[in-house]
Amino acid sequence: MVEHVDEQDRVLAVVGRGEAVRRGWLHRIAVTVCRDSRRQVLVHRRSEQVSRFPGHYELMAGGAVAAGESYEEAAVRGMAEELGIDTTVRSVVKFLNRDGLSPHWLGIHEAVVLVDPKPRGDEVAWHGWLPESEMTA
Repeated sequence: MVEHVDEQDRVLAVVGRGEAVRRGWLHRIAVTVCRDSRRQVLVHRRSEQVSRFPGHYELMAGGAVAAGESYEEAAVRGMAEELGIDTTVRSVVKFLNRDGLSPHWLGIHEAVVLVDPKPRGDEVAWHGWLPESEMTA
């Protein structure tokens, strides 16, 4: 369950995530960019078994903010569920994103990760630390 929100990010109702996406209702997404002590970025390739964007590469981990959850709580949960990382996050920016599967408020966070990720195989097929200079390749 997620919160259907308005253009000021105020809660209108609690709905199923699938319904929010199908109807194009605004809801909340929280993601995190993970960096190591050398400022490299954790990149991962999504598993072929995931329902959204299977096999695609990503620079961020996360997903829908559950009803009653803050952006930061969702970001921490997303890293733990997808990458096996338990750490704190720092909020970077929040904005209204009208692109993608459906419109949503997107909260972007960053975290410094000093442990080896232990991603779930059903979520992540590959991961590695890359310097920003290699991101476009």
